[in-house]
Amino acid sequence: MEYEFEKRRITGGIGADDEYWRGLERGEFRLPRCAGCGRWMWPAHFRCGACGSWEMEWHRTVPKGTIYSWTRSWYAFERVKERAGDVPYVTALVEIEGAGGARVMGVLVGDETDLRVGAAVTGEILPPTEKAKGYPSIVWRLADASDAVPSPV
Repeated sequence: MEYEFEKRRITGGIGADDEYWRGLERGEFRLPRCAGCGRWMWPAHFRCGACGSWEMEWHRTVPKGTIYSWTRSWYAFERVKERAGDVPYVTALVEIEGAGGARVMGVLVGDETDLRVGAAVTGEILPPTEKAKGYPSIVWRLADASDAVPSPV
């Protein structure tokens, strides 16, 4: 399946995050940063809320961080019927390492034994699939103890 970004824009999206989706399609995890003040901005916006700049720079970022929050879905809701075969599954909100507190959501895959807020995770970019409604996606996996992100003191 070839991904045609312009034909598959997310319903209700404003387009400020288009580069995020294009990056994932190329296998790159990219987040925006204000060119004026350097503030990381996620979710993406057209204008910086801190300094008012309209200029954004998209930075290739390592998909690593810590779980900020998570939830387990026990029901395949109307807009995600494609995931019915995966129920129950965990969705994690991950605070990205070195990205000024930016948090990105994705499904957790693999062993959940050490699942907790603050657990270190690494991301993997998946190509577009029917299950993901034709979009590329990022999934998170709990990091090995050797990959752990140290907690701030």
